[in-house]
Amino acid sequence: MKILMLGNSFTFYHDMPRTLAELTGAEVTAHTRGGARLSEHLNPSTSLGARTQSALQTGHWDYVVLQEMSSGPITAPGSFSRSVRLLCGQIRACGAVPVLFATWAYEKGGAKLASKGWDYDEMARRLSEAYRQAAQANQALLADVGQCFYQLSPTLALYAADGVHPSKTGSRLAAQVLASAIQRAGTMI
Repeated sequence: MKILMLGNSFTFYHDMPRTLAELTGAEVTAHTRGGARLSEHLNPSTSLGARTQSALQTGHWDYVVLQEMSSGPITAPGSFSRSVRLLCGQIRACGAVPVLFATWAYEKGGAKLASKGWDYDEMARRLSEAYRQAAQANQALLADVGQCFYQLSPTLALYAADGVHPSKTGSRLAAQVLASAIQRAGTMI
């Protein structure tokens, strides 16, 4: 099995691609850059976009994971929806299954959340809703990591010190949720 991960720092922290490979037995390739949006993966004039476009045209993938910039589904919903739709079309055209990696709200009580003036529960709800709608609209698998963070963060240290990125435990949890979504889909094929 071959998995391509498209995303940003949330996808590469603590070598999450390696953890996903260990959990699934797959060959995992990651195209990531800190702060990248999914729209960049569509743009062949950027180095990240050129790599991604080439990989989608010439690679033989089973699953392609899509992870948008942390607040992108809330702050730029039109761009998020368009990018997911276009990437899902390309992913299906190369014979692969798209997987949406739904990310988490910034840490409750954290400085980043406060600087945005957002409510933790509202951010978590809006992210989950945006990813769920995008998955349904594009018949993509949904790995709702954000909801797992929401449920488990009161008892597990899932955030790095910045209150945004995942801790090592958070990265492991994200890889487990992704692996579970892929493995469930594999049993249904």
